[in-house]
Amino acid sequence: MISPDTIRTAIGVIGNGTALVLFLSPVPTFIRIWKKGSVEQYSPIPYVATLLNCMMWVLYGLPVVHPHSMLVITINGTGMAIQLTYVTLFLLYSAGATRRKVLLLLAGEVAFVGAVAALVLSLAHTHERRSMIVGILCVLFGTGMYAAPLSVMKMVIQTKSVEYMPLFLSLASLVNGICWTAYALIRFDLYITIPNGLGVLFAVAQLVLYAIYYKSTQEIIEARKRKADQIAMTEIVVDGKTNNHSGAGHY
Repeated sequence: MISPDTIRTAIGVIGNGTALVLFLSPVPTFIRIWKKGSVEQYSPIPYVATLLNCMMWVLYGLPVVHPHSMLVITINGTGMAIQLTYVTLFLLYSAGATRRKVLLLLAGEVAFVGAVAALVLSLAHTHERRSMIVGILCVLFGTGMYAAPLSVMKMVIQTKSVEYMPLFLSLASLVNGICWTAYALIRFDLYITIPNGLGVLFAVAQLVLYAIYYKSTQEIIEARKRKADQIAMTEIVVDGKTNNHSGAGHY
């Protein structure tokens, strides 16, 4: 008979894998940003929110806060490094108000997590109390991470286009949320259950939007391509006429 702890560990390992896929899912987006040299209309909020979430979960998983949580530390430590890379790229390829906003958010997050760690470790003297304080904050910021795409979802509804809401990110969020919700329910952990349960709901909402607006997105992209082709043809014709007039002057 397999023990619940063994099953929980196995699901946790799978959860680590799905979370890694979730963290790496924006790679195609950042390859596009790198090639274009611009962040275009992509929002930095999901990456900044995920970074804060990872930092808080690393703090939660520390032995001095919540013992026996190595799987929580490993995946969120990895996620923290990956999100820092994304935020750095966002800073490199953004400008003006957007860059200042990201810098302020990043500085605020580091200061906040440092302050929470100092206060919890100095004022709370038991694992239960430390776990409760940091766990409540993790619920808030974990929910924030999953809710961050709501701003993108609003844009999707307004523009009737899912071009800037990557499908792979939504799918990875769904699978990750399901795995970690199952992990938390086996040996009930309210602090892991709430944000990941909500994460499943938010991911489903994104996929529903994707299904609704996929066709209109393709029509918008095709219309943009046709317009670009027409402009290019106009430029060729105008340029050709200019050359002809220039040539006529030699006779």
